[in-house]
Amino acid sequence: MRETGLALPDISLVTTLAAIFNVSTDDLFGFDRKEIEADIERICQHAFEYRESDYKKSRAILEEGLQKYPGNEILLNNLLYVVIDPDEKIRFALPLSQSENAEVRFDALRFLAYAYSEKGEDSQAVACMEQVPELYFTKLSEMAFVAKGKVKYDAAEKQKWISFETLLQMMWKLVECYEEQGKLQAAMNETRSCLLLLDAIKGHNKAENFDTYKSFFEKQLNRLQNQS
Repeated sequence: MRETGLALPDISLVTTLAAIFNVSTDDLFGFDRKEIEADIERICQHAFEYRESDYKKSRAILEEGLQKYPGNEILLNNLLYVVIDPDEKIRFALPLSQSENAEVRFDALRFLAYAYSEKGEDSQAVACMEQVPELYFTKLSEMAFVAKGKVKYDAAEKQKWISFETLLQMMWKLVECYEEQGKLQAAMNETRSCLLLLDAIKGHNKAENFDTYKSFFEKQLNRLQNQS
């Protein structure tokens, strides 16, 4: 390699040179891994802002990020949340389901299960979900037990609302089961319980985040009542 910098070292010498100069291979090439990771996080956060309100814009932000960082698993993982077509979702999720990053891998398997289910391929959907480990705690819930002060409060507050939303979703899954079994009264009772839970948080500053749930359950209760 010339000292003028007009040529690059043989790629096979990179690791040796990094060791000699006591730097990482990324540093040797002038890359700053932390800056790249921060930039990817910024892109994901920007896309997240539009995930519910404008999924097309959210997708465009992520695709622009992928032009800058081709094949980045974190960006591709976030893209799964705004891909609508099940076949396209499967195409993106399949390689991610083999990722060495456990969080990415399990999220991809979850999306594969959803996509297969949407296509009516129930056995493949179940096979994907069976590869996801059963967890009976979360990092947030455990942090609420072991931490103190603001860290404890933030963890408990965030987990509370995640758990509340999950509770509503699982209760609705039970409604679907009752309706499939022809148990309309049980389905209506479960739906009313959902509405009671939503009434219980009325006045809380997070309540408006669940307005769509309230509207949904009210419509479904009316539908069920008309069937009975």
